[in-house]
Amino acid sequence: MSSKPIKDLTKVPERLTSGHRLCAGCAESIIARQVLMSTDKPVVAASATGCFEVSTTIFPYSSWNVPWIHTAFANGAATGAGLEAAYQGLRRKGKIKEEMRFVAFGGDGGTYDIGFQALSGMLERGQQLMYVCFNNEAYMNTGIQRSGATGFGASTTTSPAGTVQQGKTEHPKDLTMIVAAHDIPYVAQVSPHNWRDLISKCEKGFECGGPAFINAVSPCPRGWRFASEDTILMAKLSVETCVWPLYECENGEYRLTAESKRIADGVQEKKPITEWFKAQGRYKHMLKPENAELLEKVQAEIDRKWERLIKLSKL
Repeated sequence: MSSKPIKDLTKVPERLTSGHRLCAGCAESIIARQVLMSTDKPVVAASATGCFEVSTTIFPYSSWNVPWIHTAFANGAATGAGLEAAYQGLRRKGKIKEEMRFVAFGGDGGTYDIGFQALSGMLERGQQLMYVCFNNEAYMNTGIQRSGATGFGASTTTSPAGTVQQGKTEHPKDLTMIVAAHDIPYVAQVSPHNWRDLISKCEKGFECGGPAFINAVSPCPRGWRFASEDTILMAKLSVETCVWPLYECENGEYRLTAESKRIADGVQEKKPITEWFKAQGRYKHMLKPENAELLEKVQAEIDRKWERLIKLSKL
C-alpha cells in the first residue's frame, strides 16, 4: 500500500495533463498519471515510439509538464539511460545539486520485442532508471499486430482467427520473470484498477537505488474489443483470473500483493479463464465448442505459472 495518504497524493503537481489524444478508455494515461504521482522529486521522462508517445505529443501540442524526450521504437531504455548518465556526470561536477528521478515508458512491442536489447543493457549496467511497460498485448499503434506479449488464441491482424488457425498459436513470453533474472533491485507487475498497489510499487521503484521495472497491464478497448467504459473492470478481471498476477520481486524476494495474495491465501476467488475470454471480442472464437481443447490448454498454462509464482513467493 502507498506510504502516502490520499490527501498528499492530491498535492503532487499534475505531470501529465488532459488534452492528449489517446483513445477513449485507453489505460495508458491512467497508468502514467499514477506512476508520475508516486514521487515528490523532479522527474525526467523518456518515451519510445508507440500509442502513448504519438498521442501525448502531437506537434505543436504536448500533455507533458515535465522534461520529456522521444526516441525510436527500439531504444527507449537506452535514451532514458543516457539521460540518467548525463545527470550523474553533472552531479559529480557539482553542476546539479537537486535529486532527480528518471522514468522511461514503452509499449509491449517496444519492450518485449523491439526494445528488449536496450532494456536488458540498461538493467545490466545498473543505472537508476525506472522502466514502465504499458502491456496492451499487441502493436496497437500500427494496426493491432501480435507481439511477444499477446495471449494464446488472441485474434490480431497478423494472427487472425479463421479456418487456418485460431488466433495466436504461442503463449506470451513472461517478461517480468526475464527481467527479474537480471538480478536488479526491483521488479513488479501492476494494474491501474488498484492504484494503491501501483503507486506503492512505483515508490519503491523510484527509490530502489538502481534499475527498476514496472510491467503494467493496459487494457485496450480497440484491440481487445470491449466497451471503452469497461477498462478498469478489464484490468481487475485480468488479476482475478490470474492472467496478470500482482507481485513484486525486491532484491530477489518474491511477494504476491493485493488481490493476488488474497487469492493465494484462499480469501478471494480465482476466476476461470472463460471469464476473461467472454469479456473480449478478440477471444470469442475460443469459446466455440470445437476449441474446448485450446481453452483447456490456456487454463493449464495459467495455472502452471500461478502455482510457480506461489512457490516463489514462499521461498
